[in-house]
Amino acid sequence: MSQVVDFLNEAKTYYLATVEDGQPRVRPFGAAVEYKGRVYLTTGNHKKVYKQLIANPKTEISGMAKGKWIRLSGEAVFDDSIEAKQAMFDANPSLKNLYSIDDGIFEVFYLENMQALVYSFNGEPVALEN
Repeated sequence: MSQVVDFLNEAKTYYLATVEDGQPRVRPFGAAVEYKGRVYLTTGNHKKVYKQLIANPKTEISGMAKGKWIRLSGEAVFDDSIEAKQAMFDANPSLKNLYSIDDGIFEVFYLENMQALVYSFNGEPVALEN
């Protein structure tokens, strides 16, 4: 599994930032999977975060685990394939309480041009590979 997904899973909750009308918007996320060599996340298309990512796909994510924190940046690219959605469900079974593959609202996306850095209080940032 990718180092990035491993870190996000250790953090359990991480925060995704978007922009709406020039204002930053941040909310907690908690489901990630590596699929086809990319980091995938999920949301519902009825949520503001989805609309914000469609309007401006540039995003940053940050989370903390074991005294270190990660900063991811990239552009959200939505993938409507059943295979990507199934991979998300397989890695995060609790999502089945919220969504189904064909419910018309379940969305998965990956980060294009992703950069991932892990920081600590006493060292230089370390770049992670997907």
